[in-house]
Amino acid sequence: MDLYQELILEHSKRPVNAGLREPYDAQVHHVNTTCGDEVTLRVSVQDGRVADVSYDAIGCSISVAAASILAEEVTGETVPESLRTYEAMKAMLTSRGTDAGDEDVIGDGVALAGVAKYPARVKCALLPWSAYTAALTEAEVLGTTIDPQTVPASGGTP
Repeated sequence: MDLYQELILEHSKRPVNAGLREPYDAQVHHVNTTCGDEVTLRVSVQDGRVADVSYDAIGCSISVAAASILAEEVTGETVPESLRTYEAMKAMLTSRGTDAGDEDVIGDGVALAGVAKYPARVKCALLPWSAYTAALTEAEVLGTTIDPQTVPASGGTP
């Protein structure tokens, strides 16, 4: 078994930050209507930083691993930094295999690069990220769409 498959299995068996916690600023529930994967996700933002992401994910190993990786990667980042991480994950997952991902940006998320070759599975991997951005909007952290390309690398105000 290659390292990436092991990472996906490890995150799905022992997911980081699993379980819903308080306090939180917003909670959303998303369902992948294609396969039935579900995620309930809570986000807490303090002083512009992602203080906590907790979730209850029910579904395949890819969607559970994606939720675990999301929680691991964005917790502690500023909101703009987390959006850059999301954009890098989305670009890799929708590349149909042409983008291997940048481990410096998405960490263990590179383990999901192979998913990009299977469009039906891409939705599984993006489900928690979709829930995350919706939770940020629900928390009114995102008043309008923020273009991560306009955010300075330091994570400061655009």
